Amino acid sequence: MALTKFFNEMTADDGSVRAHYASYAAWLNETPPDRIARKRAEADALFHRYGITFAVYGEESGTERLIPFDIIPRIIPADEWRILEAGCAQRIRALNMFIHDIYHEQHIIKAGIVPAAQVLVNDCYQPWMHNINLPAPIYAHISGIDLIRHGDGSYYVLEDNLRTPSGVSYMLEGRNISESLLPEVFARQQVRPVSSYPQQLYDTLAACSGRDSPNIVVLTPGRYNSAYYEHTFLARAMNVPLVHGYDLFVEDNIVYTKTVAGRHRVDVIYRRLDDPFLDPLAMRPDSILGVPGLMAAYRAGHVLICNAPGTGVADDKSVYPFVGDMIRFYLSEEPLLHNVPTWQCRKSDDLKYVLAHLDELVVKETQGSGGYGMLVGPKATQAEIEAYRARILDNPEGFIAQPTLALSTCPTCVEEGIAPRHIDLRPFVLTAPDQVRIVPGGLTRVALRKGSLVVNSSQGGGVKDTWVLETGDAS
Repeated sequence: MALTKFFNEMTADDGSVRAHYASYAAWLNETPPDRIARKRAEADALFHRYGITFAVYGEESGTERLIPFDIIPRIIPADEWRILEAGCAQRIRALNMFIHDIYHEQHIIKAGIVPAAQVLVNDCYQPWMHNINLPAPIYAHISGIDLIRHGDGSYYVLEDNLRTPSGVSYMLEGRNISESLLPEVFARQQVRPVSSYPQQLYDTLAACSGRDSPNIVVLTPGRYNSAYYEHTFLARAMNVPLVHGYDLFVEDNIVYTKTVAGRHRVDVIYRRLDDPFLDPLAMRPDSILGVPGLMAAYRAGHVLICNAPGTGVADDKSVYPFVGDMIRFYLSEEPLLHNVPTWQCRKSDDLKYVLAHLDELVVKETQGSGGYGMLVGPKATQAEIEAYRARILDNPEGFIAQPTLALSTCPTCVEEGIAPRHIDLRPFVLTAPDQVRIVPGGLTRVALRKGSLVVNSSQGGGVKDTWVLETGDAS
């Protein structure tokens, strides 16, 4: 899977426009550049008005900035989406079965398919989750599956996000802006809506609770969290309270929220803070973000936490190479979506290969996220490579490596006009006891810097609206 050519989402190799982009391309060609520039400015103004921000760590100008929104969408035809939808659903079913298994019978470890060392000593593995019987064996209720399209035209799973996946608010707000700014384009083709996501999220959380009319809250670490805008957005969209740890208390293993009208029992907590901070009595004793006694209430079955504590072991990058095996083991199916080839530095042969090819590979921390702490070999200086080599040698178990992928490109509005920029795709998966729902779209992230393969918003990337068409074939 060497980096060769880039798949262009809008145009084929011969320069012709792909069929599912024909309507948008026609509008783009007939629209004067100054009108496109005005549309871009209007989009920026709307994002500013809504306060849609994300933290960009390391910037001297401040901790937050607006998310750049590109008005040229990523468009996916119906037949292509059906494949992605089925593949993501299959993957999440297997991952949920894996999480349940490792906290119960551990069949997959006993069968020698996933090494015990990859699970039991993983920093994200939570032994106190053993033998907790949930209303339904679902741990990753809300998931984000990061996909890329390689130069060969095929989709690959880059990583699974099962802890507190972000980005759905940008998907929803991006669609609102697209519909507002481009009504004439929407009128030309049938784009599947995404507006039902908040109701689907609410229904998923309620169904997983096993209770009639459960009281649901969104638990946030606070306004200084990089995704705080999303926390407030989803609470408002679901019409449920947004709470901090200090708004909740536990009495007789039951969680309550404090209100001006008195206390109210809490049945479901959609948490947006990491495991170590959930309960200072069970986790980090210095946490001021969580709720003392929350884990006792959880173990007693009196409250549901979504996503469940301990899910992080399943989206750890060192466990990622085994997901295909999980699908075969639990579902007796072949994976519909494939992993990117991955070298595990904990293996001596893999380590030798990685160290010999650092200038060709992307190396990531197994516990890393947001695009931080990784080496993009072809873009790195020799000094950066050697410094990273020392880090790997110091802790080989903490790193994996992958080929430098040829992420597909999509025309994007940039300062010099319209130019191709690299993109990925994060569909959002909701898992309830009776079904797996995937909103027809997702978050398309775009690397705005020319030549950059890093699409993360936290490192300066932007977002595009993702249009899934009601009909159409890939071309």
